[in-house]
Amino acid sequence: MADQAQPKKKREMLTSFSIIFIILAAVCLITVAVAGTTEAVTGATLGDFMMAPAKGFADAIDVCLFVMVLGGFLGIVNKTNALNDGIAVLVRKMGGNEIALIPILMGLFAIGGSTYGMCEETVGFYALLSATMMAAGFDTLTGAMMVLLGAGVGCLGSTVNPFATGVASAALTSAGIKVDQSIVLGIGATLAVVSYLIAVIFTIQYAKRVKADPSRTLLSATELANAEATYGAASEEANKDVKLTGKQKAVLGVFAAAFIIMVISFVPWEDLGVNVFVSDAASHEEVTKVTAEDLTNTYKDKKIGDLAFTGDVEAELTTSVTDNAGWSSFLTGTPLGQWYFAESTTWFLLLAIVIGVIGGLSEHEIVNEFMAGAGDMMSVVMIIALSRGVSVVMGATGLSEYVLNAAADALAGTSGVVFCIGSYLLYFLLSFLIPSTSGMATVSMPIMGPLAQQLGFNPAVMIMIFSAASGAVNLITPTNGAIMGGLALSRIEYATWVKFALKVVAAIALASVVILTIAMMVL
Repeated sequence: MADQAQPKKKREMLTSFSIIFIILAAVCLITVAVAGTTEAVTGATLGDFMMAPAKGFADAIDVCLFVMVLGGFLGIVNKTNALNDGIAVLVRKMGGNEIALIPILMGLFAIGGSTYGMCEETVGFYALLSATMMAAGFDTLTGAMMVLLGAGVGCLGSTVNPFATGVASAALTSAGIKVDQSIVLGIGATLAVVSYLIAVIFTIQYAKRVKADPSRTLLSATELANAEATYGAASEEANKDVKLTGKQKAVLGVFAAAFIIMVISFVPWEDLGVNVFVSDAASHEEVTKVTAEDLTNTYKDKKIGDLAFTGDVEAELTTSVTDNAGWSSFLTGTPLGQWYFAESTTWFLLLAIVIGVIGGLSEHEIVNEFMAGAGDMMSVVMIIALSRGVSVVMGATGLSEYVLNAAADALAGTSGVVFCIGSYLLYFLLSFLIPSTSGMATVSMPIMGPLAQQLGFNPAVMIMIFSAASGAVNLITPTNGAIMGGLALSRIEYATWVKFALKVVAAIALASVVILTIAMMVL
């Protein structure tokens, strides 16, 4: 906001990079200390610490590449000026009622989070909503709240999210434990609705406060300057009587389609019983005869010991070969509903070129703007890579499994209330270091699920304890690359976000524990 008052005091805070490096160093030191007491943990070496960022980048390369291409896509869109003018037209049509966008958009993000774990793919929305909220007289923090809290509370209250409750249920099923999905759906929906209402209330209160008095923003002078430099153009356009040209309308149409298709492509439709995108899929089985000699030649270079065979051994290996993955796979080879970051990267790369052509840009302009936009995302990419490095160290040293097993032993034999609260706190702690819900579910459910059943508690409730706790932590943890990347796009320092979010997380956590404890005692 060009006329926004500046805070009286200038604050210098640690950058996101420094905060993550400190956490990484602390984790490495903890592994060294714990390794001296147990063989279950391997102490991290100096090499592990130094290589963590590079290994984190390698582990998160799909997300990093997606973010870079997304930056190039946004760079070309911005060159057409369609987005800034479109925001100006939207703000003018809202007529001062922009605050109504908050519950609507947060609700859409929440649905995405609850159904398919919408998280990393929200990164592109931070820039869009930061610009929109600044143009409407709020600040970039308001835009970040809408995205982060909206999708975050949805993930917290996962219902059919395959990356959270889906993986957790599968882990328990593999262990021979039956999971009542109606309980998962019921508790998940309850958590999602309650958390959504809390998040919306906090967001609207802050937005109204900043709208009435811009000096009450939580952003520092440096953050305000950075936000103004990045999104000030949208704010200036909002004060003009701009009209969209035919080319700009076409660009915005393709822009909207890009995100709509991306969202549709990530939803696991087949798991939900919807097969429209693979209605014409076809495959056939091929049978291959395998002999002992074939097996020896196949595995002789593998590090699985020496293989020895006696007599004439012959077996039939049956494999399924896809003839047609479905009509919606014509572009990437993968049908909608099965896309991940590689397919989304391809999609945005294609539409970046399409938008450049529609917007009347020359070949040189398309290439130059794409490269410049991708370059603007490098800080976001590095934050994501560094954040993933912490998880890499945790997994490689065995620290996460050690903490999990120790806590499970401590919770054995406790009452329902103590067990519920203790399990929630355990997941809350571990999720700071392992933000991946699928990774956490895979590691923890084979331990915590059977423990809950042995104590006479419903294992479905344990799944939701995991979902709620990890979801709450993923609203603030600096090891979540999507959060840190999104905040970087909104030009918000991590410490500023924590200052606001702690109250929200505390309220959501308290409400979640009450709901889960009741469920643990009743079901």
